[in-house]
Amino acid sequence: MEHWNSDLGSGFVLMGILNDSGSPELLCATMTVLYTLALTSNGLLLLAITMDARLHVPMYLLLGQLSLMDLLFISVVTPKAIIDFLLSENTISFGGCALQVSLVLTLGGAEDLLLAFMAYDRYVAICHPLNYMVLMRPRVCWLMVATPWVLAPLNALGHTLYTMHFSFCMSRKISHILCEIPPLLKLACTDTSMYELMLYVTGVTFLIPPFVAILVSYSVIPLTVLHMPSNEGRQKALVTCSSHLTVVGMFYGAATFMYVLPSSLHSPKQDNIISVFYTIVTPALNPLIYSLRNKEVMGALRRVLQKYMLWTHS
Repeated sequence: MEHWNSDLGSGFVLMGILNDSGSPELLCATMTVLYTLALTSNGLLLLAITMDARLHVPMYLLLGQLSLMDLLFISVVTPKAIIDFLLSENTISFGGCALQVSLVLTLGGAEDLLLAFMAYDRYVAICHPLNYMVLMRPRVCWLMVATPWVLAPLNALGHTLYTMHFSFCMSRKISHILCEIPPLLKLACTDTSMYELMLYVTGVTFLIPPFVAILVSYSVIPLTVLHMPSNEGRQKALVTCSSHLTVVGMFYGAATFMYVLPSSLHSPKQDNIISVFYTIVTPALNPLIYSLRNKEVMGALRRVLQKYMLWTHS
């Protein structure tokens, strides 16, 4: 059987969810709306956190990083998928596919670690408020910011190089909206079972410890919240924690399905739906989940927009 990826000019054909949909125009319009919503909401959240000094605290520093990751995450997939559909051109070069694999793994891995750090921040704020500024001092905060951006790219680089070294057979069609490792391995000419096992082990290693840390944090927080003397304090803590847990549930559910469950449980249709969910839907919803019920964020947005309106009319 002929191998075709020895020439880096060779490419793949992304047979994504738009091609399989019964109403591709409606789905494309929905993706466009979600992308616009994600750009606007994450951009405004980043603007508010950057411009309002009242939000220059560890919680919002980490939330700003989440918004940045979501902006990049949705931009890796959505613009190309929409443009390809409009132009009836759904090919991607070998190098472009490798870049997409690397970026998706980097941003997914970074968000995985960041969500664990955000849970720790909430644990310290609620359970140890008197020591908060010591336990979350600037050096610790910046370490929390830097760690995901260092570890996730290293993990992504190793997996990308190993995945793309396989020889792929004549079929260039990927039954997926983007280049990801599970559908790519189905095109390999050689046996990939050992690598799939390694992928499973690294997926568990990267996903499970942060998830356990989140579970531990949120198993302790409710006990502290119940003993708070103030109803307002309890309500504020519950709103913040419920928002974070909603985001955690959406992210870890999708990531576990793609990178932890064995390939025998995957199907192209399911993989496409899950990928759309965590690369498009989740980045669009995250800032809304965090900001709509957060009075501090909404107040900061109003102040920033008021300053902008005054500046434009002066």
